Amino acid sequence: MLCLSFTLLLALVVGTGLGAAVPQDALKKSCSLSKYRFLVPHELKAVQKMKEHFEDTMLLSGRKCNTRLFHRKWSTPELSVPDRVMLVEAELDLAIAVLGLPAAPRLTELRQRPLAFLTQAREDLRGCVATEAPSHQPSGKLRHWLQRLQVAKETEAAGCLEASATLHLFQVLSDLRCAALREQCA
Repeated sequence: MLCLSFTLLLALVVGTGLGAAVPQDALKKSCSLSKYRFLVPHELKAVQKMKEHFEDTMLLSGRKCNTRLFHRKWSTPELSVPDRVMLVEAELDLAIAVLGLPAAPRLTELRQRPLAFLTQAREDLRGCVATEAPSHQPSGKLRHWLQRLQVAKETEAAGCLEASATLHLFQVLSDLRCAALREQCA
């Protein structure tokens, strides 16, 4: 009995000592995107429901847009892991901005869950950028796309950006999954 108590006490002391040896900030700032490797079905359903409702209302509005922002000559797996993370962060920034725009009450309600999910994913990605590649410079492919995104934000109508981002949310989620898979994304 005394041996068991001593063992527990020793484990507590050693565990506390090791915890003090590793700075707590280092533990908090680790990059883990593993939860985005396989997206939860209820999150996907919420995105699908919102997207379908948006498509229905967009068809009724007769809106015509030529934004081809998500049509790229390269695929996400062709990018380096840090480039993928930067790409998805920029895509999520756009998606979150347009999902936050004023909308009809039903669409606003349908946006809540996807918006919360995308916001959390963006925060997780920002943590990865800050810890893994704070000074990473994007490749030429990504830099060109980021420039196109910036031009589109400045020149396209808000409604067209909203349509482009909303209609391509599953591509954004696919890119998020690819970033989470890291080198395993093919």
